[in-house]
Amino acid sequence: MSWSPDQEVVVFCTGQETIILMTKDFEPITEVDIHQNEFGEGKFITVGWGKKETQFHGSEGKQAAQKKPAVPWDDRRPRITWRGDGQLFAVSAICPQTGARKVRVWNRECVLQATSEAVNGLEQPLCWKPSGSLIASSQRHPNKHSVVFMEKNGLLHGDFTLPFAKEKVKELLWNSDSSVLAVWLEDMNPGEDGKRNTYIQLWTVGNYHWYLKQSLHFGNDPLKAPACLCWDPEKPLRLHLLTRAWASYTYDWGWCTDRSPGDDSQDNANVAVIDGDKVLVTTFRQCVVPPPMCSYELQLPAAVNMVTFHSQPQRTNELAALTADSRLHIYGRVEVEGHVISLCHSPKSDTLALQLEDGQIRRVHCGKGMLSSVKGFILYFYPPYNLFVKDDGCFINLYPSLKYPSMETHVASNVSSFVVYDEFLLLTTHAHTCRCLHLATMSLKDLKAALSSEATQNDESTRRVERGSRIVTVVPQDTRLILQMPRGNLETIHHRALVLAQLRKWLDDLKFRDAFECMRKLRINLNLIYDHNPKVFLENVETFLNQIDSINNVNLFLTELKEDDTTKTMYPNPASAACQSASASGADGKKKVDTICDALRSAMETLDPLKFCLCILTSHVRKTTPELEIALQKVHELRVNPPSEKNAVSAEEALKYLLFLVNVNELYEHSLGTYDFDLVLMVAEKSQKDPKEYLPFLNMLKTLEPNYQRYTIDKHLKRYKKALHHLSKCGEEHFTEVLNLVKDQRLYTEALQLYPAESQQYKMLSVAYAEHLVEQQQAEQAGLLLWRCGEMPRALQAFVSCTSWRHALAVAVHIPLPPEQLAQLARDLDCEEAISALIEGAAWEEALRLIYLYSRQDIAETHLKPALLEAHSNQLTFLESQKTLFTRHKNRLVVVREQKEKARLELLDAELYSEASSVLTGSRIGSKYSQSNSRISAVCFFFTTEEIHSLLKALVLFQFDTLASSLQTNYSELLQLIEKGIPEIWQEGLQQGQTPITGPNSTANSIMASFQQPRPSAVPQQDAEILIRPKMRQSVKWKLCMLK
Repeated sequence: MSWSPDQEVVVFCTGQETIILMTKDFEPITEVDIHQNEFGEGKFITVGWGKKETQFHGSEGKQAAQKKPAVPWDDRRPRITWRGDGQLFAVSAICPQTGARKVRVWNRECVLQATSEAVNGLEQPLCWKPSGSLIASSQRHPNKHSVVFMEKNGLLHGDFTLPFAKEKVKELLWNSDSSVLAVWLEDMNPGEDGKRNTYIQLWTVGNYHWYLKQSLHFGNDPLKAPACLCWDPEKPLRLHLLTRAWASYTYDWGWCTDRSPGDDSQDNANVAVIDGDKVLVTTFRQCVVPPPMCSYELQLPAAVNMVTFHSQPQRTNELAALTADSRLHIYGRVEVEGHVISLCHSPKSDTLALQLEDGQIRRVHCGKGMLSSVKGFILYFYPPYNLFVKDDGCFINLYPSLKYPSMETHVASNVSSFVVYDEFLLLTTHAHTCRCLHLATMSLKDLKAALSSEATQNDESTRRVERGSRIVTVVPQDTRLILQMPRGNLETIHHRALVLAQLRKWLDDLKFRDAFECMRKLRINLNLIYDHNPKVFLENVETFLNQIDSINNVNLFLTELKEDDTTKTMYPNPASAACQSASASGADGKKKVDTICDALRSAMETLDPLKFCLCILTSHVRKTTPELEIALQKVHELRVNPPSEKNAVSAEEALKYLLFLVNVNELYEHSLGTYDFDLVLMVAEKSQKDPKEYLPFLNMLKTLEPNYQRYTIDKHLKRYKKALHHLSKCGEEHFTEVLNLVKDQRLYTEALQLYPAESQQYKMLSVAYAEHLVEQQQAEQAGLLLWRCGEMPRALQAFVSCTSWRHALAVAVHIPLPPEQLAQLARDLDCEEAISALIEGAAWEEALRLIYLYSRQDIAETHLKPALLEAHSNQLTFLESQKTLFTRHKNRLVVVREQKEKARLELLDAELYSEASSVLTGSRIGSKYSQSNSRISAVCFFFTTEEIHSLLKALVLFQFDTLASSLQTNYSELLQLIEKGIPEIWQEGLQQGQTPITGPNSTANSIMASFQQPRPSAVPQQDAEILIRPKMRQSVKWKLCMLK
């Protein structure tokens, strides 16, 4: 009988060769014969290829077509197995006609679907793969014993050979996730004592190859032989076993990768794969090949159950293997009594620790091959999915979740594999990411936080991987991380965190070549070479050049330079405190790119300037402000003095390289700036310019005088300062051009430095400069220039225009002016200063009086009217802001009063607060109240109506009626708003109740009533005046009737 996976129906095979399908309450549903003549509903379509008996059968000949009966040791009982979804089940039974076993597949309604083909030597074990369409059974061949697989249509689909030929398969059992197939074997022939040996083998598949991973030998004692075997339905890698002596055993297995633990360059990154009595070893430092391929095989005399590598430095390529017969193979054999379930090597004591199934620990001295017991304690390990032993004795283990650093601390629940390398913990997660965490800088809390949070944009510790990827190993002193995909193939990745950690090591060790090659191959920004430690790089520039020793690589480094500090943007260092920042490198204030270019150029010119010629040109071009003229000058030097060395760079090659770095048109313009026409022609020939465009211009330049020629070139290139310098040397006949150039480009200061102070040119330039300053409203400076060059009348005019009376009087005396004119000048200057001060103080009427008193109507146009317009604009803006401020604080005062009253009522009704708390609450609300009152008072008394009235009269006088009307309207609206808000703000009786009403005019009832009234909180002394209601001055007549 066999229950369906959902426990809803049960199938019985009877002795009458029938199948009975019942419900879970054992109510019959249907009954059919096992042996059907029909194939089933999935019958194949015949295409006329003939019968099986007439087909070619290879070396077996016609006998292969003959149906052979079942093997003699077959128990001839039917077997039933269900598919994982419970929709199909298969029955294996002996066919009455042929005596051979046949497998038939039925659906849930007990309707035949398919019948297997005749398979000679098919045995009774039958088990349907839970997640798949394969049915496992066993088959005996004349020369081998195999586990075969059938599809649901009855056709064979793959097999693998068992390593023994004299055993019979009792049962096949798939675990719940279909990853492991358990094979229960027993010797066919008993031994000399008449007893049979029993075995259980665990097989897995990868890359279409079946591996024997575990082999359990139970010996020939009948009481220790298994009587029942089953997988746990919830934990896929847990196996339950019951012996004939009624002893129950539970086995827990887990996946682990046997890798060499070395972290030096001598370690070959070995990974061992158990395959029955072979150990397949792959050295990933030399090659990356997926299993079942390998670098070499180790053949052992028995099936291997466990492998470990030596962890002593320089010996990590050595390994030890534990076979199923409890023999430990370490360059020889060590006999171990008992069944070993786990082993681990200690690098400090050079011993191998073995744990037996009864919990005892045995120590093996690797050098001597001696075995001793560890007394005093018994250590029980839980099923290790992966185990790592640190030097400090801490364990990192992978169960259904990762635990670090003790066996009892849960860290993460989504880890599928991990490996510890150097200071890093690398792990893969079920979210299809590979994390690389720096253990040296992380506490347990930090590790939990890192694994529970998502990665940021520039987080180097995380990268996406293919679904189901598992870590195989890390190549020591390298950047390669080997991952295995679910289908078995291998992939090599370079995890960014590992790469950067290795790069930092190389840079600290001044291994610039290794770092550069790795960065170029893996597309790491080359700025990291400098940014990692700027001081060390600048001190070892020559070492960098000697190690790189490639012109192309040095140029590549220079062209990738950027001002950004990559240690802060792209590649933040987990241990950044120990690393110098690039921002601290520019002690002299130079930019990063300029610093590197100058340092490399200096070193290259010292080592071999001819060899590094192109690199030197690159260092000029790559500066923040490209030094193209200097680069072109070096090309010019190569053309004038070509080097005699065989492999030296010619001027043609250097120019061609410059054109690769710089736009040809830009380079052409800069070549003109060298004033070397041969070099200009060389550049022009490399450009796409038509000779008709540049040859006439160059020919014209050649006809000019040298200084005027350079002036023309500089003016063409818009280098006006250089052009002015060359033009000043061309003689007096070109001074008119000098003056025009100075005026057009405003090069007055530069031009004055080119001529002597006593020259006529200097005087003319000074006058031109003074005119420019007057236009810029800087008449006083213009007067100083004119005074200095002897233009006294014009200097006096400039000083008078800016009311600089001291300078004006001094110049007037120096001219000299007649006494009458000097006195009049003094009066005029004094009057003008006074009028300006009155206008600035908004004393419009007094300013008008002085203007007409001294007949200075010009000041009304130049000073008074602009000041009136500005004052009008300022007043309108101010009135609008005060109106908004008054409204906001008035509304706020209403809210404060409501809160105050609400708080008072709550305190009176509940009586839950002490007197102190009441006073505190009242003082807080009172403070808000006082602040609002004070702000409103400030609004009311910030300005006076007299100022507005005076401004209105001045505006009307100069016919600015529209502006005056708008100002009067806005001010009137603000006064009405304030007048309307005063009763709301300063309410009647605001100060009443501060003290009880007493005195000769009071009665007993009035005194008691005053005591019973709610008293507001005490008001601070400084706010007492604010509680007094302000009074509007209604008697002031400020409006103008002529304005509407």
